[in-house]
Amino acid sequence: MNTYHKFCPNVFLAKCEEQYQKGDIIQVETKYGKENACIVHNYMGTKNGFFFYSITRQDGTNAQTVAQKRLEKLEGYAGNADAKSNQAWEASHEGRDFLILGEPIKVGHHSEHRHRALIERNHNRMAKSVELADKAEEYRQRAEYWAARTDIVNLSMPESVEYFEFKLEEALKTQQGLKDGSIPRSHSFSLPYATKEVKAMKENLELAKKLWA
Repeated sequence: MNTYHKFCPNVFLAKCEEQYQKGDIIQVETKYGKENACIVHNYMGTKNGFFFYSITRQDGTNAQTVAQKRLEKLEGYAGNADAKSNQAWEASHEGRDFLILGEPIKVGHHSEHRHRALIERNHNRMAKSVELADKAEEYRQRAEYWAARTDIVNLSMPESVEYFEFKLEEALKTQQGLKDGSIPRSHSFSLPYATKEVKAMKENLELAKKLWA
């Protein structure tokens, strides 16, 4: 059975008992026993009798699509919580025309129980409305995190080759600008940081090409 093998952050290879060709569709089993249909890309080497390949999901699932699905789910949760909060708020106005008069509870009167019950119901509904509004805000805050991740490109995606080519070009321009003075240095570590960024982008591009080129 083909299984997943972590290669580097965000990247899992297919660990296989037999050899495959680029473009083959294979089943890869997760540690939880679920199988995913995956497309074979590049051969990454052999170790302990196993063959390792870079792969992508046949259904197109990747970090961006996962983020998009979670974003949509959380936005849906927030919308539902908002709707229920509004419903509870509306319900908390039961008997408003009577309560707005400020009539005191008539202790011992046959209306006492109904009066107290009405006030308690409305109090509980208002509390529920606030609770649901807070829950909706929590969902929206979580959705913001996933919204920011819908545009992320990482090494698990074939498009990372083009992405890191662009990022390396940007990093080199910044490094050169800091060297020749066309870009002002905001602090004494500006150039060392830029040089470090160039090195990181070169390493990422080299790895992206190994995985997907």
